[in-house]
Amino acid sequence: MKVDWLIPDWPAPSNVKALFTTRNGGVSVTPWDSLNLGDHVGDDAASVQANRTLLQRACGAHAVFLKQVHGIDVLKLDAATPDGSQADACVTTQVGIACTIMVADCLPVLLTTQDGIAVAAAHAGWRGLAGVAAGGHRGVLESAFASLSAATARASASKVIAWLGPCIGPTAFEVGAEVRLAFEAGQPGAGRFFVPVAPGKYLVDLAGLARHRLQALGVSQVYGNDGSDAWCTVLNPDKYFSHRRDAGVDGNGFGTTGRMGALVWME
Repeated sequence: MKVDWLIPDWPAPSNVKALFTTRNGGVSVTPWDSLNLGDHVGDDAASVQANRTLLQRACGAHAVFLKQVHGIDVLKLDAATPDGSQADACVTTQVGIACTIMVADCLPVLLTTQDGIAVAAAHAGWRGLAGVAAGGHRGVLESAFASLSAATARASASKVIAWLGPCIGPTAFEVGAEVRLAFEAGQPGAGRFFVPVAPGKYLVDLAGLARHRLQALGVSQVYGNDGSDAWCTVLNPDKYFSHRRDAGVDGNGFGTTGRMGALVWME
């Protein structure tokens, strides 16, 4: 593994492995330097493929890359699942298949059962987390948890462990009133994660909202991102890509930057 890649500190079973890449250790050039895993951000296709190959060799598993659209759909992965399948979460019960989420400010959430028979990963930007695509009644974490439970037929919330990766932090993520309203409509108590900074403007704790939603599902074992500056993609440019921070790097507009990967798999 590269020296600054993150290995989750969570009590996962011994057969479950996970990692979070940083922007370092690949072959892409500025502004995608250097381990960009996204094939949709303007980077050279050969460089992206080389980076993905480097990642898969490092982890020893087959990483399946999704087409993420800020929705709530979950895809069950197997050895035949092609890259580019549309979903914002994935689950597998097969050994050697890595549930993989790409991010550059959104929150990656990794899940495993305590007995190590199934793993899942979710892409939790604010729209997916709030369940905007489902009218606010169900977000991507609820969908991922339901799919994990269905895949194992017995994964109660008390037997699920979650890890939250780096994302845009609570001192950097400014949103409008519509975002607060979306969360408050679907989750009692969500308003406490919003701090007003101007009329109709708030700083929001995305990781805090995810913990809140997981706890509402009964998932009490939640590790990783605690909202401190070290986890913030915006505040750590040497380590993390940031869609919001890197706006207009090449003059073509908002968010010209790479994508990092959060992976979980079973050996």
